[in-house]
Amino acid sequence: MKERFEIIIIMGRPASGKSEVIDYLKKTPVEERIRRFHIGDFEEFDDFPMLWTWFEEDAILEKTLKKPRLHTDSEGYFKFQYLWDLLIERISMEYSKRLRDENYHDIKTAIIEFSRGSEHGGYRDAFEHLSDAILEKAAIFYIDVSFEESLRKNRQRFNPDRPDSILEHGLPDEKLTRLYGEVDWEEFKGDDPQFIPVRNYKIPYVVLKNEPDITTARDENLGQALEELFRRLWKLSAVK
Repeated sequence: MKERFEIIIIMGRPASGKSEVIDYLKKTPVEERIRRFHIGDFEEFDDFPMLWTWFEEDAILEKTLKKPRLHTDSEGYFKFQYLWDLLIERISMEYSKRLRDENYHDIKTAIIEFSRGSEHGGYRDAFEHLSDAILEKAAIFYIDVSFEESLRKNRQRFNPDRPDSILEHGLPDEKLTRLYGEVDWEEFKGDDPQFIPVRNYKIPYVVLKNEPDITTARDENLGQALEELFRRLWKLSAVK
């Protein structure tokens, strides 16, 4: 009997604590991680590095090659809303490549991480672009913070010398407000406290309420909360 998740999707507003949770899991010894969280060796699928590559390419095109920007305008907003969907399709594609390796999930848990705001389609649109191969195995770990808390932590973590860093990137206040001021999580999850219907799948989910903030310190307070929530998610995954 398997003792590890196959796919976990970690979601929440920017700076809600997603990357901090993953960092905590990464620094937990494997044996303990399996015992407490049902996660052994894992691989991350995060759309931020993909998105950041587009920003860098557009800067090179505009400033060095004197050519038109491909993905974003001069203020850093996507030229086309469907590019948000393309990022999710890329995640699905990258995951499909892993399945070419024999017995991938006997070795790895796939951890998928992203944020979506209502302004660019929300979680409802994003999940329509996840593959069936992902949806049939997925469990959702949502980190719930208010926009005000997202704004506070976004300001706090931003390091202008490392704007491409997973743990230290940030958005200007105006952009964060426009893109993530409203999120559709409540509408997306619906009234069922355990499962979210997406196409023909019932996806189990749990929610970490991260106010007051327990992810930044990455101490045992976070460990205990993760243990409780992942155990609950494991039980739900067994009956979905």
